[in-house]
Amino acid sequence: MTGLGSIINAATEMQPFFMGIIDSVVMGLVLTAPISSAALAIMLELDGLAAGAATVGCCCQMIGFAVISYRENKVSGLIAQGLGTSMLQVPNIVRKPWIILPPTLASAILGPISITLFKMTNNPSGAGMGTSGLVGQIGTFTTMGFTLDTLLSVLLLHFILPALLSLLFAFILRRLGKIKNGDMKLEV
Repeated sequence: MTGLGSIINAATEMQPFFMGIIDSVVMGLVLTAPISSAALAIMLELDGLAAGAATVGCCCQMIGFAVISYRENKVSGLIAQGLGTSMLQVPNIVRKPWIILPPTLASAILGPISITLFKMTNNPSGAGMGTSGLVGQIGTFTTMGFTLDTLLSVLLLHFILPALLSLLFAFILRRLGKIKNGDMKLEV
């Protein structure tokens, strides 16, 4: 697995835009699936830019689902998904696959931006965690240093833009009738 991870890390350095999309989308989807994105990132030894894009993808899924399902799940759902896991939505995704599109599109947009414009990095243990327990953010500060620029980048790419883009895409899908009220209600 570490050999594959080395290829991913090197490919991300060589083709940051396209690999930013792939890293971000794949890790975000893995995070939402009932498997461990953290274990995968550690096994692959994702680091540097690839880990930074992976973190952004995971954040897009977690923050994205937290905000687009707020009307159904209120504050408890916001916290459970935003700081816990978007995996809580798996039963709803199986019933209504359209709901995974907004955070996934946010990942596809923000992954390459995180690499090309912001040079976001992370370490293997932070790469697959997103905002869960803020581990992804701690990993980012560990690799990039705790500076004002890094803090602003984290706020923008891990929280604000994932929320805004996911809300935008969910709004469009709601207008098209693909997502309806109650589609993302958590039964816990």
